[in-house]
Amino acid sequence: MTNLKETIKLGLIAGVIALCSGMIGLIEAFDGRDIVTNIFSLGQLLLYSIPIIAGYLAAQKYAEDTTQSRLITGDIAGAMTGVPIFILLLITLVWTGIRTAFINVSPTLVGLFTFGTGNAVVGGLLLIIAFAVLGAIGGALTLIKADTRRLALMSFAWAAAIGVLSDIFVNIFRPFVGASVVRIFFGTTGIKLIPFIVLLALIAGGMYYWSQTGRERYQSYRAGQSAEQSLTSDRIIRFLLLALMLALPWMVGGYVTEIINTVALYVLMGLGLNIAVGLSGLLDLGYVTNFAVGAYLMAILTSTSGLGIGARTGIGPFNFWLALPICVLAAMLTGFVFALPVIRMRGDYLAIATLGFGEIIRVLARSDAMKGLIGGAQGILRVPPASVAGIGLDVPQRLYYLTIAACLLMLFVSYRLNNSSTGRRWTSIREDEDVANAMGINTTASKVLAFTLSAASGGLAGAIFAAKVGSIFPTSFELIVSINVLALIIVGGLGSIPGIVVGALALIGVPALLSEFSEFRLFLYGIALIVMMLVRPEGLWPSEARKRELGRDDDDGDKMASMSGDTITGGQEAVTVSADLR
Repeated sequence: MTNLKETIKLGLIAGVIALCSGMIGLIEAFDGRDIVTNIFSLGQLLLYSIPIIAGYLAAQKYAEDTTQSRLITGDIAGAMTGVPIFILLLITLVWTGIRTAFINVSPTLVGLFTFGTGNAVVGGLLLIIAFAVLGAIGGALTLIKADTRRLALMSFAWAAAIGVLSDIFVNIFRPFVGASVVRIFFGTTGIKLIPFIVLLALIAGGMYYWSQTGRERYQSYRAGQSAEQSLTSDRIIRFLLLALMLALPWMVGGYVTEIINTVALYVLMGLGLNIAVGLSGLLDLGYVTNFAVGAYLMAILTSTSGLGIGARTGIGPFNFWLALPICVLAAMLTGFVFALPVIRMRGDYLAIATLGFGEIIRVLARSDAMKGLIGGAQGILRVPPASVAGIGLDVPQRLYYLTIAACLLMLFVSYRLNNSSTGRRWTSIREDEDVANAMGINTTASKVLAFTLSAASGGLAGAIFAAKVGSIFPTSFELIVSINVLALIIVGGLGSIPGIVVGALALIGVPALLSEFSEFRLFLYGIALIVMMLVRPEGLWPSEARKRELGRDDDDGDKMASMSGDTITGGQEAVTVSADLR
């Protein structure tokens, strides 16, 4: 009886989630993107996945270890998921003016809920039956081996992603094979049914082969190579990756390249903030300050408007490449100055203090007091683009090479810092500042250095941003910029350099590609962060140290983490005894 109550409760909670997703307009907005052309949309995937997840969770938690029990438990949870939606459909029969209060309860949404029947009672009952079947499917997933289940879900996810982003693939392949050939595989939105099935089978087969024999064969092949052959293989791989990177902007077109440039700027800022947050454990919520300093200084030094340095002093305007190191040094100086008053703060206090600095910069940038210097709310106009050998980087495909070069530079610096003695000092401070101090590490100097070097990457991103957009306004430097950068580090994996790239693609790139969902971007950010904290707190691509800390490694890793914890505890006790003796 208890399990039945919990199953019903879980199903109703899932139903409320589905109902709220529809009433805020999320399902209808997603319905505009087809996965399979005119057959299956992203909105339907969102709606139908909820009872499957509810059935899976219910069967996993509350069902007995029998096939029948798991199917029935999933079936009940799925059916209960449809109850809140059915109640809404009944309300629409009585309250005909429901859209005056809930504008998103549109005929399109009602059609999705009723499978296009338009009849609230019949369609609602069909929905409950369909959700019950989907819940049973979710329960059946618990009977499948974890590896097989993961393979199936990942294969479907990759195929669905290609369908959702079909317009990008159409733009890539159209110049090479022609529009008529492309339309054999893709519709106006999404991928056609037969190509989708074939693609799904190919992806599943490839992933299965790789997991069963492909990985082992590749590893044995590499192990059997001589040192010279291995070096040659690495060079070929690097050459192919470099060629792909160089050709990418001309393959995907200007729109997608513009999104890549934006992602690259966030990767730059993420690499910088990762020094403070990921390596040193210093929660900085005012990182937009460094971004703003780099952007405004680049605008002042290079602008041809009345606010540019040339109009004020007759010296200049500066060349982009001459102004760039000045912007980076100015951002580093800002990071150094801002670090001094907060260096003894920790945790929440440090976060609030840095948040205050960010808000101070925002208010100053908008105020009339700074209007004569940086333009106030009117900003600074006529910032010229960067140029190389007289060729202006004024189109996305050309600017791409500048942003990618800056990212590669910062990736190199970040890797070097991670593996240096300085990086190890930062890591020890993150783990336990008191123990690090007892071990002889100058924690004050290390934290100041972390803030200073962290600011350099933000200043570099801000300088490139100013040359990219051509005009600087205070609205570009709101708190949300700092939140975005922090979020991509958390989602990607704290302290993980590859995780920053993955996090930027997930939180910045994907929402930009799906521009029709922009009004739900912050909502989806919140969901992503909650899900990551519950399901994968170490991030999408975590560092090895982070995996060990959270117990996600193998048994040996768990033992090592336990031994490390005992060592740190012992060190803390030694410090306490030493302090008592003094």
